[in-house]
Amino acid sequence: MTKYSGAIDQGTTSTRFMVFDHGGRVVGIDQKEHEQIYPRPGWVEHDANEVWQSTQDVIEGGLANAGIAATDLAAVGITNQRETTVVWDRSTGEPIHNALVWQDTRTDKLVDEFSGDGGQDRFRAKVGLPLATYFSGPKIRWILDNVEGARARAEAGDLAFGNMDTWVIWNLTGGTDGGVHVTDVTNASRTMLMDLSTLDWDDGILDVMGVPRSVLPEIRSSSEVYGEATGALGGIPVAGDLGDQQAATFGQVCFDPGMAKNTYGTGNFMLLNTGTEAVQSANGLLTTLCY
Repeated sequence: MTKYSGAIDQGTTSTRFMVFDHGGRVVGIDQKEHEQIYPRPGWVEHDANEVWQSTQDVIEGGLANAGIAATDLAAVGITNQRETTVVWDRSTGEPIHNALVWQDTRTDKLVDEFSGDGGQDRFRAKVGLPLATYFSGPKIRWILDNVEGARARAEAGDLAFGNMDTWVIWNLTGGTDGGVHVTDVTNASRTMLMDLSTLDWDDGILDVMGVPRSVLPEIRSSSEVYGEATGALGGIPVAGDLGDQQAATFGQVCFDPGMAKNTYGTGNFMLLNTGTEAVQSANGLLTTLCY
């Protein structure tokens, strides 16, 4: 009988792998930082290949620190920095541009353009979010507009988009050799492209932002088996996916409406459980999926 579970935490400044026993105690951990790239003021990038290599390194290190084999794990889950945007070639597995980090503000002119008809809250009723450089939709558009040939390749189905959860899961489950192209509802809800009522990509918003549906991952629940891992975790089910702040809310057992947590990290993030119905704030707060 397997005794442990594994968690990949792909964050803004580092990636870690943790092993837990059935009692929730940490029995092994490894962590590795990655480079923060600042091409110009307001631009923040990550090398997605470096992030994936770091993920592989900490998996091996975490297992070694725990003194266990991968076969001792029942499953592995992913939590990740949200909104950070990767676009890659499905055939080669190579990103076509560095990842645009959630802090990056280069899409400010695109956001102003999208806000021209309806203002900052143009899509808020559907997606729960204001138009802002923070979210993934405009970042995808920027990459497709600024990498030569990218739009044609995207429309032909040759490119894939993902936040860091999708990028890690795709590589973890085989990459170019059958990697699974999925995301969960929490990460999808941070793209500004998913309708909160249908939990599906919204074709009208995709059209406005110029994002082909063909690049987008399949939206799945936060807790199910997406596929089997390869590499150091070969054969282990990949069975969980949550944006990092949603994972923290769950981890702090904010299961009942009215319960909240605040996380102090690269930024400060307060999330409040509002129950099973989406609540639209009248005071500028965001409405997003928790799990």
